[in-house]
Amino acid sequence: MSYPLSLQREQSLRTLNTFGIDARAAALLRVDSVDVLRAMRADPTLAAMRRLVLGGGSNLLLTQDFDGLVLHMANRGIAVTGEDDEHVFVTAQAGENWHGFVQWTLAHGLPGLENLSLIPGSVGASPIQNIGAYGSEMADCFHSLRAFDIETGELMTLDRSACAFGYRDSVFKHGLRDRAVIVEVTFALPKRWQANLRYGELATEVAARGMDTPTAQDISAAVIAIRTRKLPDPAQVGNAGSFFKNPVVTAEQREALLAKHPRLVSYPQADGSYKLAAGWLIDQCGWKGKSLGAAGVHEKQALVLVNRGGATGAEVLQLADRIVGDVMQSFGVRLEIEPVLVS
Repeated sequence: MSYPLSLQREQSLRTLNTFGIDARAAALLRVDSVDVLRAMRADPTLAAMRRLVLGGGSNLLLTQDFDGLVLHMANRGIAVTGEDDEHVFVTAQAGENWHGFVQWTLAHGLPGLENLSLIPGSVGASPIQNIGAYGSEMADCFHSLRAFDIETGELMTLDRSACAFGYRDSVFKHGLRDRAVIVEVTFALPKRWQANLRYGELATEVAARGMDTPTAQDISAAVIAIRTRKLPDPAQVGNAGSFFKNPVVTAEQREALLAKHPRLVSYPQADGSYKLAAGWLIDQCGWKGKSLGAAGVHEKQALVLVNRGGATGAEVLQLADRIVGDVMQSFGVRLEIEPVLVS
């Protein structure tokens, strides 16, 4: 079997994950077209291997070497693909850099994704995690996607309902986890755009810049400024962004916690529950800026675990387990790890 691109054996993944973990893959295939996926599926040996689909590598932790086939999504392309009375439809290939895509839409006068500026990773990974930040999430502007079905060898089209989006969740973490390889995503960007300043920190940043009627570009610049101040650049310090999800508790649980911890940071949800600030919980347990070996907690944001140089995935996971245990002991709340753990 011949491949459009060469297969690499025993390949280091250090430069392909933002944590900078130096794990190795038994095999790696660069995917720049659906033809590569079809060729992979047609090869009995490769088709039988464990698979890991890798985009920007920004939402995973490699806990050890991967004894399977890594599909590195490298297909590129962005285009306006249609419109209706309310929206302009823009399609991006899975291998496109997410932040680069957001900036492309803004440069072409197509607002809607500005609150999601500077999130690391690829377009193809964005629906898996339903990425979100500053009062917005990817699903808000999602229209549909196409994915290669490993089982049938065909392309499937999924709309918003079929993707079953939730908080940092989707069908791609469940029923389609080992079956679908996302190859392109289409977004419905609003023609009648309104600024989303529901998130307090963003509203404060915009006000501090003296913007009474901010444009989408203004909001993007404000988001970039906030993220740059608070979060480490993966190119400088290995990390996967937020390492824990913000836990959701009932109103009764929140009241009980407030009685013991009056400064508890929480946010009301539409269903009457409350989302707690995981970073605040971790900070209260004294972990901000601390380390276990080469794995540490970022000095400015306790929600972010970092590789201080040469950390293994196992060391990062050990640190995470310690943090989860301390938060449970102090608050009775269990933190859930956000990145995908790969072993």
